[in-house]
Amino acid sequence: MTDRLGQKQTAAMLVLMVIAREVSNPELREIVGFALDGKERRELNDLDLVASEQRGRPFFHELTERGWAWCEDELGVGEAPAPRSSLGSALYVLLGGLGRHLRRDKLRLADLFMPDVELTADEIESRIRIAYRKLSRTPRDWVGLVDLRPMLGEASTVDVDAVLKELSRSGQVHLVPESNRKALTSADHAAAIRIGGEDNHLLSIEVS
Repeated sequence: MTDRLGQKQTAAMLVLMVIAREVSNPELREIVGFALDGKERRELNDLDLVASEQRGRPFFHELTERGWAWCEDELGVGEAPAPRSSLGSALYVLLGGLGRHLRRDKLRLADLFMPDVELTADEIESRIRIAYRKLSRTPRDWVGLVDLRPMLGEASTVDVDAVLKELSRSGQVHLVPESNRKALTSADHAAAIRIGGEDNHLLSIEVS
């Protein structure tokens, strides 16, 4: 592991970790209030922690494999870089907890942080139908949204709900509430889709 980085460099590294894609200096400035430039950028480039490329005026930055490894190591450090603050110390308590979770479940940061991918409505519908076929036992079987949503990958809840509502309007999908309300868990409530003032927890597809 390399020596500790400064606060600015550490903040840039953690932002690049969470966003998990190439980030320009204007976007970085909007997120954390500064750009990765000058000595701080050159040091990260020399350490092979960040790959930077200038296109036009702005630089674009992305973590290298070594950068991802540095971030994984940093989760176990336990102390914020100097000069320390109460907020920085609290952040490192959080990072330590995240590190323990990843190690316990044998996960890598890449399993947790991945770039946002915009899916078309057709792609989301296809994923819904594939997930339904995997979960249903018989044609027109009822499947819980709590089981279906985790199988849709990176599709956002808002986009999935929009597709489900359109499929419901067209009669291709039926959505109903769970009749046994006492059986509902907090996860069931979170996965429900609200239509006509009512939460719906179960889904059935006419032709999947």
